[in-house]
Amino acid sequence: MSFRASIITLFPELFPGPLGASVIGRGMDNGAWSLDTHFLRDYAKDRHRTVDDTPSGGGAGMVLRADILAAALDDVAPATDPRPKLVMSPRGTPLTQERVRALAKGPGAVIVCGRFEGIDQRVIEARGLEEISIGDYVLAGGEVAAMVLLEAVVRLLPGVLGAAESHADESFEHGLLEYPHYTRPQSFEGREIPEVLTSGDHGRIDRWRREQSKALTQERRPDLLEKP
Repeated sequence: MSFRASIITLFPELFPGPLGASVIGRGMDNGAWSLDTHFLRDYAKDRHRTVDDTPSGGGAGMVLRADILAAALDDVAPATDPRPKLVMSPRGTPLTQERVRALAKGPGAVIVCGRFEGIDQRVIEARGLEEISIGDYVLAGGEVAAMVLLEAVVRLLPGVLGAAESHADESFEHGLLEYPHYTRPQSFEGREIPEVLTSGDHGRIDRWRREQSKALTQERRPDLLEKP
């Protein structure tokens, strides 16, 4: 059974977007994963297809209604659906490579793409939505964030990226940033490929790469070295 992603959004026309290109798109064409979108306004109850309302207690913006989103979730992912229900949110748990790997091992995901000021908290609680953030900044909506999450997950699925070694040494796979890469020409504007990489000594090369990874991590993301 392939990985299945279901997207609940106000802008289904944005998908697959970049997810339909390159190795991710080929993975979809080859059946490694599938994507279906669901237009939230299809679950509205009035002739204007209203999905939001003013925030209780006052304030700026509009809030997605709990009853409308719950109807969409219940249709897309009934109680028997084993897939996790996610909502992209700047207040969510930061997305990590560890969480990405866990999702890639599962049957897929149902992803809610928020808009406006936010989502009624009651539907988040009632339907057990897991809030996930891709960074400490705010986007206009959750669609781009959902694409980021799905690309990170799908590229780990069997048969999508190719050999397992393709992502075995990448940033965050071992708690470190990835080492620098080089290829021909040997000399570029006076800069040479490090001698160790052309030495043919694979032991030296492995040690050099580990040292470079640690040095880069110390310089750019020392917080990663502090994790247990």
